[in-house]
Amino acid sequence: MEKPLDYYDGKDGRPTYISAHGRVVDVSTSALWKGGLHMGRHNAGKDLTADIEAAPHGMEVLDRYPQVGTLGAAPAAPTLPLWLSRLLMRYPLLRRHPHPAAVHFPIVFSLSASFFSVLSVLTGARSFDQTAFYCLIGALLFMPLGIVTGLATWWINYMARPMRPTTIKKYLSFTTVGVIAFLVVWRASVPGVLDSMTPSGVVYLILVVALTPAVLIVAYYGGTLTFPVEKRG
Repeated sequence: MEKPLDYYDGKDGRPTYISAHGRVVDVSTSALWKGGLHMGRHNAGKDLTADIEAAPHGMEVLDRYPQVGTLGAAPAAPTLPLWLSRLLMRYPLLRRHPHPAAVHFPIVFSLSASFFSVLSVLTGARSFDQTAFYCLIGALLFMPLGIVTGLATWWINYMARPMRPTTIKKYLSFTTVGVIAFLVVWRASVPGVLDSMTPSGVVYLILVVALTPAVLIVAYYGGTLTFPVEKRG
């Protein structure tokens, strides 16, 4: 390797090199590193030791490609507490499964609250409004669980590194749960808030309907961590 690692970024015809645990590997022939980008978020020409530690695979995937050099001692990747490492080794499903299993409930309840509130306004049937209220309560009960499991998954699999998708998910999730709590208290205090489209009723409806884009954005950015969006040039 005659030049610095960052030269071999896979762009403009340059070779695609990555480093992990002191090894520099040429992955130019891998279709997964086309253009020097892997899974929409890992760039070539860098030391990816920490990324490998957080990945669902280990160093064995790099054994398929030629080693072209070495680097100095790689920075130590953050480690999990011993008890947690042992727990994850015994029950590997706990590494990624709890958050997807928990997060579907607040998403569905939030979407349903928007849907039934709109139906209540369009039809005048209070039963739809009552159903929407129950859905808001369900969303409020399950959203903290989704947030906690999401933060745990971020810590366990990505070492709590700052990432744009997780930053957006965190802020929007906390904002959404606050709005839902506010709506539940409001609806419980004023059961007929949607009976007529007064200014307060309009504001209430706007906030309930806004839950739909909010949870869909959170779901979208969560999906990009598992299924990155491919950029087409």
